[in-house]
Amino acid sequence: MQSLDFPQLASVEAIEQGFEEHGYICSRKIATAVFLAFKLRKPVLVEGPPGVGKTELAKTTAMLLDTPLIRLQCYEGLDEAKALYEWKYGKQLLYTQVLKEKLGDLLQGTTGLAESVERLHQFGDIFYSEDFLEPRPLLKAMQQDNGAILLIDEVDKSDYEFESLLLEILSDYQVSIPEIGTIKARTSPMVFLTSNNTRDISDALKRRCLHLYIPFPSVELEERIIRSRVPDVDENLRHQLVEFVHSLRQLDLKKSPAISETIDWARSLLLLHAQSLDTELVRSTLNVLLKFEEDIETTDGELRSLLRPAAAHNDQGT
Repeated sequence: MQSLDFPQLASVEAIEQGFEEHGYICSRKIATAVFLAFKLRKPVLVEGPPGVGKTELAKTTAMLLDTPLIRLQCYEGLDEAKALYEWKYGKQLLYTQVLKEKLGDLLQGTTGLAESVERLHQFGDIFYSEDFLEPRPLLKAMQQDNGAILLIDEVDKSDYEFESLLLEILSDYQVSIPEIGTIKARTSPMVFLTSNNTRDISDALKRRCLHLYIPFPSVELEERIIRSRVPDVDENLRHQLVEFVHSLRQLDLKKSPAISETIDWARSLLLLHAQSLDTELVRSTLNVLLKFEEDIETTDGELRSLLRPAAAHNDQGT
């Protein structure tokens, strides 16, 4: 089994620069975790609140390395037939019909039941070969000749039984199929698992991974993200909107605005030709940031105090 070998991951600095060139502004901690995962050939378990860029980290790594991104979206009840492999039953049935039509030819020259059964067994094994195997994301990632990025998204939504299935794969990058035997990865994939912390991940799975927690970014980092994704937003407005979003995240909301929603809000304010934040502008665009009506109502009652820092910054800017 070969390992991935990419100069883009040669150093922490190279990763930071490469990510930034692809529009993913990350902290040094994130770049260091990716560097160590690559060098140690270990999966990365990326935890944190929704919307902080966990899935985007895997997508950007795939873009940086120009390798396939193979994604497995987890959910309750996910099993090996959807995650690992299943048999091509339709193809097996078709070949069975062909075998029936040729049965006389196949058994020609045999004598007795035992010899006939032995002859049929030789063909029966063909139905459980790799030719009849339908690879799902986990197996597909191990079959890539030049490596792949395997994203196991929202693993906390799956069952503990599915975690057990992952243990062998993430330890040795191989899988045991009863009818065939052990299939080893042609080239070890780089694996990212994400979790929104809706339940605890088992200790056994955590031991096989490097742990990376991504919180909401600091004001400075989020401003860099907005500058990268929405460069036409005025510097003064960019600072105001980021400060306002950070103030929102301090409220008791059902869903705090994610980074992607900050970006959408910045784009919306740009389309509305906004120069600075004011009560009416914020009130009319809160639905871009917040996805629950009760959160909008909670925020609306706090708008005056939430906008006070923005107003003070605007006065200083002028």
